[in-house]
Amino acid sequence: MGPAPRILELFYDVLSPYSWLGFEVLCRYQHLWNVKLQLRPALIAGIMKDSGNQPPAMVPRKGQYMFKEIPLLKLFFQVPIHIPKNFFGERVKKGSVNAMRFLTAVSMEQPEMLEKVSRELWMRIWSRDEDITESQNILAAAEKAGMSTAQAQHFLENITTDEVKDKLRETTEAACKYGAFGLPTTVAHVDGKSYMLFGSDRMELLAYLLGEKWMGPAPPNLKARI
Repeated sequence: MGPAPRILELFYDVLSPYSWLGFEVLCRYQHLWNVKLQLRPALIAGIMKDSGNQPPAMVPRKGQYMFKEIPLLKLFFQVPIHIPKNFFGERVKKGSVNAMRFLTAVSMEQPEMLEKVSRELWMRIWSRDEDITESQNILAAAEKAGMSTAQAQHFLENITTDEVKDKLRETTEAACKYGAFGLPTTVAHVDGKSYMLFGSDRMELLAYLLGEKWMGPAPPNLKARI
């Protein structure tokens, strides 16, 4: 038997485009590295409030930079990401509470579906410019991921329950306790120590901490799942 896999916790919110990039990289590398990836849906608004931070879209120069950077990141990460129309206004104001509660409900009862459903929600907001605050779009994402209509409706009904609300709050608070000030936040548990890494551009450092080989965001000969 080889060494036990190291635990990687990925805290993310589908409102965050950089979360999508980090998510795809770790989903690819979980099949190459000796790691166990734990997907942790969290609420970026709660983390921003707790840390006193602001989303990049709310800082004019950062927003301008994002418009230039996202097209390059699309190519570099091989993720079909586009900036939605009026993202810095309507999208940010509407937030992602219902979508993240939906993913939380999925994580509680059907965690094996979490990767696919998360990806489909990102596809809707960051590739197709759809409103993920609308129930029909959340249901469509779940069904596209392979979930039955009845299952998807069940999870949608659960987003108003105290159990789901509390779980999302607990996961968000857990990220804050690790020191998160934005998303994605990756926590690597290595040799009895925990390392918190912020952003989608710390993967080379993560590989160093794990003693694994870094082959770029899209490793050769590994088929992307998008």
